[in-house]
Amino acid sequence: MPSAGLAPRRIVQLSALLAMFALFVAQLVSASLPNVPVFVAASAAGLALDTYLQYRQPGLLSLLAKVRFDVTVRQLLRDMLIFVGLLRVDGIDPTGEQAPLLFALLAVYVLHFGCQAAAVLVRRTRTLPILTRNIDASALRLSAAPPRILARRPSHRLLAFSIPATAGLLITAATTDAYWGGIGIGLSIALFGGGTLYLATWLLPGKRSLSEAKVMEWLDKWLAEYKPTVAMYFSGGTTSAYQANMWLSTLADVDGKPLIVLRERFMVNKIDATDVPIICFPKVATMFSLENSTLKMMLHPANAAKTSQVLRIPTIKHAFINHGESDKLSSCNPYAKAYDEVWVAGPAARDRYQLADVGVEDKDVVEVGRPQLSPIRTASGPAEKPFTTVLYAPTWEGWDGNPGNTSVILAGENIVRHLLADDRVRLVYKPHPMTGSQVPAAGAANERIMAMIREANTRRSGARPGPAAAAELVRRTAELDKLTSTAFRTSADDMEKMLLQGSPDGGRQAAVAEATAAWEQAYWASFPEWEHLVVTDARPAIFTCFNQADVLVSDVSSVVSDWLASEKPYAVANTSGLTEAEFRAGFPTVSAATILAPDAQDVPALLAAVRGEADDVYSEARLELKEQLLGPTDPPSIDRFNGAVRALCERADERRARMAARGDTEIPAQREDSVEEQVADAIASEAAPESEDADALTP
Repeated sequence: MPSAGLAPRRIVQLSALLAMFALFVAQLVSASLPNVPVFVAASAAGLALDTYLQYRQPGLLSLLAKVRFDVTVRQLLRDMLIFVGLLRVDGIDPTGEQAPLLFALLAVYVLHFGCQAAAVLVRRTRTLPILTRNIDASALRLSAAPPRILARRPSHRLLAFSIPATAGLLITAATTDAYWGGIGIGLSIALFGGGTLYLATWLLPGKRSLSEAKVMEWLDKWLAEYKPTVAMYFSGGTTSAYQANMWLSTLADVDGKPLIVLRERFMVNKIDATDVPIICFPKVATMFSLENSTLKMMLHPANAAKTSQVLRIPTIKHAFINHGESDKLSSCNPYAKAYDEVWVAGPAARDRYQLADVGVEDKDVVEVGRPQLSPIRTASGPAEKPFTTVLYAPTWEGWDGNPGNTSVILAGENIVRHLLADDRVRLVYKPHPMTGSQVPAAGAANERIMAMIREANTRRSGARPGPAAAAELVRRTAELDKLTSTAFRTSADDMEKMLLQGSPDGGRQAAVAEATAAWEQAYWASFPEWEHLVVTDARPAIFTCFNQADVLVSDVSSVVSDWLASEKPYAVANTSGLTEAEFRAGFPTVSAATILAPDAQDVPALLAAVRGEADDVYSEARLELKEQLLGPTDPPSIDRFNGAVRALCERADERRARMAARGDTEIPAQREDSVEEQVADAIASEAAPESEDADALTP
């Protein structure tokens, strides 16, 4: 289905490119004849189409840039064809009227390139060596960004500012009066010249930021005043921010002075609402400011290529906390032995590392539970209600594309078909956000599943919540969005966003928690209890779906481990090709689950056990597995987590004391980027989305 859906779009894109080339041909032919009406229409239509595509389909035009037919070449060709037409039009003197127009048009291009040079200089002066959030950085002389069309969009600038010149020349062709061409070109010169002068004001001392040395000096002073002790370090791609966001509430409650350390500029605004200070170090050389700070330890929710860079700092201890635990090989990655400690939820993860034999010693594994699972409510037994809510939350296909990773491809449609066949089931479908990103078949199956659910809803009817419920959801959404996002001007760059996201007002975490709870209540109340739901947005979060569901259907993933905190029944799809006995033996997290084969024939039996119509044979096993996976409930997980924080901080203090007693001087870590790191940073910068193109980003 996705391929069929893409076909019309590809046809439209190809048609647009063909239309652009056809207009150039029509402009050339009509200029040579000459045919003034066709010539004027083709020239104007070509500029209009180019401008439209520049705003609506920039990716399409990037293909032309790859073959050196970029916007400058296209506009120059368009203008030259216009002058060819003017040479052929009777009534225009090529030497007396056209020559001054040609020289004036050349001045337009000179000013265009001058404006671009000023834009490059301005961007360089506004590119700070660090970015911050939740920190008062007003001392860095931060200022608002210049208009985006001047500073960051040369293609849009050239086309938009050339409209008066093109229009004037075309009127000259139609009327044979060079006066109009002069007026149009004069307006374009004024636009380019005025824009360049206005842009150059950002190079004046009042709008220039401090030098890199001064910025780093300011950062050292801030670190000395704030005295951070615990940091969360994170690096990743545009879709990986959830791995850090799941730890924000825990980090806010940690014993000590917390800090978030990022490496990619775009990630600053991917982190959810938090009061914890955030510092982004795009280059490894600037990150070593942390070496002489009071920072004692770092928490790592994910392994990343740039993690090795921060591990060079000898004064800081490092703990790997992961972003979820499962029986997948990724949950016992050999990279974990690079950290001082590996923090896991319970005994099962400890055993997993030892069985994997990847070099992680048992003495370095610390059981801390899963503090972020506190919002999950435990089961209260089968309830008498008209509908059984089933949460189907499959994982994605993974980097290796193993068909056993996700049930979506081989079993998803069968699972959903059996669930929809039961009139007493309400299905909540929440696929992994990366479903289909590696295997197109997974994306196609996901689309078919959502279509099945939407079609099933058309066959159901009943009472619906009144307009007041929808209005309440709108109101609660607006309140939550106001707390969790910052609206930026279209032209805002990183420096302006840094200016707007200074020190938080304080107490925002509690306000966000309260607003989130109110939003969740309004969300579920806005739907009838019989309606199936497809949840693909970040809200509602997976834990909220847990609390609504009576049973989970999923794959081997961290979702299963987290679900066990509810003590409710669950099922896991076996698409690995293993027998059920082999599947249970190979994946301990499914030992208390109903195992579903790809045909999903056991779905009715699962529902009967959930409703109390049949024995729940896995109830005792779930309680045992819960403690095995997540650790004991007493003391609370956050207490165990903070105990581990204090212990690792003490280890850092002891090392510093030993070094001081010996009178040793720390060997400074490598501060200069290696060639490989410079290349990696350049590739990451090219691949990262331009945050300036977003009107509103989540802080």
